[in-house]
Parts: sequence; structure tokens; C-alpha cells
Amino acid sequence: MALTMNDKVLTEAFGPTQGTARLAKQAALVVAGIAVLAVAAKVSVPMWPSPVPITLGTFAVLTIGASYGPRLGLITILGYMLIGALGYDVFQGSSADRNGLAYMMGGTGGYLVGYTLAVAALGALARRGWDRSVPLMALALLIGNVIIYLPGMAWLYHLVDAGLFDASRFATVWEQTLAWGLTPYLIGDAIKLALAALLIPAVWKLIGAARA
Repeated sequence: MALTMNDKVLTEAFGPTQGTARLAKQAALVVAGIAVLAVAAKVSVPMWPSPVPITLGTFAVLTIGASYGPRLGLITILGYMLIGALGYDVFQGSSADRNGLAYMMGGTGGYLVGYTLAVAALGALARRGWDRSVPLMALALLIGNVIIYLPGMAWLYHLVDAGLFDASRFATVWEQTLAWGLTPYLIGDAIKLALAALLIPAVWKLIGAARA
């Protein structure tokens, strides 16, 4: 039997689809998603002197966006942001002494905004069926990455221009911003993008085979 769920995202392809059981499943997914985001954010490789290290956070954000859809994905990422704003150590560089809103207004602030926007975009594209095809999923993830970088780079530029500019090493504020917030991460992002682009369509194929 062919799989005909073109309007569904991955998390809607299994488990209860209505009533209290569906709400319980969604609540469990939100909790699980927040936990995944928190754990993934802590898996990081420092990229000094940039304040933004490479982490698995981007991979988790984009995968959750594509798997959960726009509504449930947004609830999950906003729940994650709220927990972080309350001071819990869930962000990549947060700690007992450096957390909450003060941390969120630091070097990663723009990227956190980008995370939220990217989740909504990936969820919307997955709802259109882009998550069933490796090329389309790769394109969706590329779009998601761009959405993360735009506010991330804009905010980092603001911080550099406001007092972090190192004229002894960089010719312009933009050169330093790119060196701190973009160029060191392109290879890592490409690897994460490729893995996610292969993973989600592969899961759909497994679901289709199981229901055939």
C-alpha cells in the first residue's frame, strides 16, 4: 500500500492522531525535544576567539523543525528558550554563573532568534513534503541554516561594532564578524546538513516500507 500522507510530518506518522492520547503524545514530544536541544547544545568544539563554538545545536534545531512541523516545533523551541531565560543551564556556553537573559543577549543571541525562525521554516517546508526527498530536504536545511545565520551575524556585528572590534587583527567590523561567526563553521554545518538531509527521508522510507 502506498504511503499517502503528504500533509503530515514525521511525528504525525505514528502514535495517536486524535483526542487526549494525541495531546499526551505531543506533550511527550515537546519534553523530549527540549531535552534533545539542551543535550545537543552541550556537545561543542570551541573555536576561539569566536564566542560561538561549533555545536550539535543546529543539527537538533533543524531536525526537530522538520520532524515536528511548524506548530509543535515552535512550541518546543520556545519552551527551550523559556527554560534558558529562567536561568537553567541549557545553552551551549551557559553555566551556573553565566545564564538566563544576560547570556541570551551575548554573542549567541542572534543565533537563538535564528533557531526559532528556522524551526518554523523547516516545519512549514516539511508540511509541504520537502522532507520526503533528499535533494529537497537538503535545500530546506540550507534555507534553515541561512535563516539562522542572518540574525546571528547581524547581532554579532552589533556586538563587535559596539566594542569588540580588534583593529590589530581585522580590517573591518564585517571581516571580524565573518571570522568569528561564519567561516569557521561552514564545513561543520555542511556535514550536519548532509546527515540530516539523509536521515529524515530515510525514516520516511522505513515508515512507508513498514506500512506497505
